[in-house]
Amino acid sequence: MLEKMKERRTIRQYADRDVPDELLGELLEVAARASNTGNMQLYSVVVTRDRSQKERLAPAHFNQTMVTGAPVVLTFCADANRFVKWASCRKADAGFDNFQTFMAAVIDSMLFAQTFCVAAEENGLGICYLGTTTYNAAPVIEALSLPRLVVPVTTVTVGYPVDPLPEQPERLPPAAIVHREHYTDYTASAIDALYRDKEALEANRRFVEENGKETLAQVFTDVRYSRKNNEFFSAEFMKVVKMQGFM
Repeated sequence: MLEKMKERRTIRQYADRDVPDELLGELLEVAARASNTGNMQLYSVVVTRDRSQKERLAPAHFNQTMVTGAPVVLTFCADANRFVKWASCRKADAGFDNFQTFMAAVIDSMLFAQTFCVAAEENGLGICYLGTTTYNAAPVIEALSLPRLVVPVTTVTVGYPVDPLPEQPERLPPAAIVHREHYTDYTASAIDALYRDKEALEANRRFVEENGKETLAQVFTDVRYSRKNNEFFSAEFMKVVKMQGFM
């Protein structure tokens, strides 16, 4: 399993083959065994198979082809709604309409999602995380009829990979992310060493040239994730968190 995990890659194109309900159900059941805050399971997932519903979701994900091309789309949500209603039905007052609970629910939902993904890949499926979920949370909420205290956190497309598999993307070396006993801040020379291989890759060098930039970092900060966009989508997501009752 460890060797297979070392070879994992994101799958954006899927074979014309459905994912059996029985398998999907088992994978979600396994995922629910993931660790979570206080065993409250502050998460939910919405399973989308219907073509028309995928088309409703697609614009929120900037019409990425995976949304309509995958047999299954899973929207993982931070969900305090279910627990609060259970508490109310049992004469308990749950003070969960706050940012602390929201963060706990976000962590829970991501643990649930990642456990599902590991189990799915172990069973021959391919997955792709869509970061666009928090960019356009409001239309996702509308499309999926999410109630108060439920916020979409991430979306995962699922299906059997087409052949051949895509090239595996690069990763920074463990030395870039692992700190021993305490955090050791990065010097300029350390940054040079840790990012040297990434910057030297032909695909990344071409990426810089095609975007008319001097460095790979500028592609990330000026083109892909600009300050303007980051601030705009941050403000929009905070509106959603407040609208859904967590602020």
